[in-house]
Amino acid sequence: MRRSILMLGAMSFIALAATLIAQQAGKEKELYVVTHIDVTPNYSADTAAAVAKFAADSRKDPGCVRFEALRSTDRMNHFELVEVWRTRADFEAHLGQQHSKQFREKIQPGLGSPFDERLYNVLE
Repeated sequence: MRRSILMLGAMSFIALAATLIAQQAGKEKELYVVTHIDVTPNYSADTAAAVAKFAADSRKDPGCVRFEALRSTDRMNHFELVEVWRTRADFEAHLGQQHSKQFREKIQPGLGSPFDERLYNVLE
């Protein structure tokens, strides 16, 4: 009887482990996005305000894990956005949000170089 209970417990544990492994295998990796924004110096102050607002709005979007807005200490007209999204679909939905479209339109006139947005996954 005791052996039957131990076997049943072991089989339950194996089934649970197999289920967890299968879930992890099908799990999409988080998406990391790094964006460099370079504006002409006369747009620095307006861009800083726009970046701060965009970061605050984006943190509320579904699937946002983390969203950091950085400004260079040496070049006050250079900004970095470092984002982590639960899935790529969440990031793509974020791009379609009105606040994302408005942000890109607002900073467009001051861009000193093309909008540089790069997508990454963590290496395992």
